Amino acid sequence: MSRYLFDNTDARTPDRFSTLESCYDPVSRRQLELTGLAPDFRCLEVGGGGGSLGAWMGERVGPEGEVTVTDLDPRWAESRPRPPQVRLLRHDIVNDPLPGGDYDVIHARLVLLHLPERLAVLERLVAALRPGGWLLLEEFDCTWIPVLATPDEASTALFTHVQAALLAQLEKAGADVAWGRRVPAAMTRAGLTEVTATTYAESWAGGGRGIDLHRVNMEQAEAGLRGDGVTEGELRRFYALLKNPGFVINSYPLISTRGRRPGSGVGVGSGGGA
Repeated sequence: MSRYLFDNTDARTPDRFSTLESCYDPVSRRQLELTGLAPDFRCLEVGGGGGSLGAWMGERVGPEGEVTVTDLDPRWAESRPRPPQVRLLRHDIVNDPLPGGDYDVIHARLVLLHLPERLAVLERLVAALRPGGWLLLEEFDCTWIPVLATPDEASTALFTHVQAALLAQLEKAGADVAWGRRVPAAMTRAGLTEVTATTYAESWAGGGRGIDLHRVNMEQAEAGLRGDGVTEGELRRFYALLKNPGFVINSYPLISTRGRRPGSGVGVGSGGGA
């Protein structure tokens, strides 16, 4: 099973999914459109989370298409209305056989970053593409979150300290916190062509929707953070800082990388513009 730090059985999971969807779904939909996503496509959504993108993809492929949405715990996606052509599957991308092959589009957002076996999983996803099919991986580069505005320098130091402790917890769990920037080279080595990447980031002000992702993540990782020396007082000040509109940070940069399996296939879209 995955050593994913943010266990999806946690009660705070819907908050994390909701924040990710509101901040990043418009970006992901645009990137999926660039694959040529169209009626009758056969698609795989790996680590579908709350199911928002899987449902949207199902609408795009229409009743003649098919979207399989996988997750270690698909219960959150099960609660969302979805077209009948969207299939939910409890699935471990590391250990379970892939649910088919010859996909026109395979998409995963913030999945491989957490997997020590990410390169092996990438190879399996490439092999599951139809010739001419597209793989779209969207991953954070967690190492670049500059503070854009701050009430005082102590606040910057506090944020940097607690954030560094969280990244250390992620790395202990097998994550590559800089994976987003490594994906284009990994896709090229895996044999994909037309590899291109786009980076999206925005400002997150205290008290806003996006910055709340830090609260959810820290709350879920609190035990490990305390074990690494983050004090209760530091955590309380950190949570208060996230509510201060005078504190503004850069969002996690989402790097969307897509590449195409060589060859051509009937029904495969020709989208590829940047």
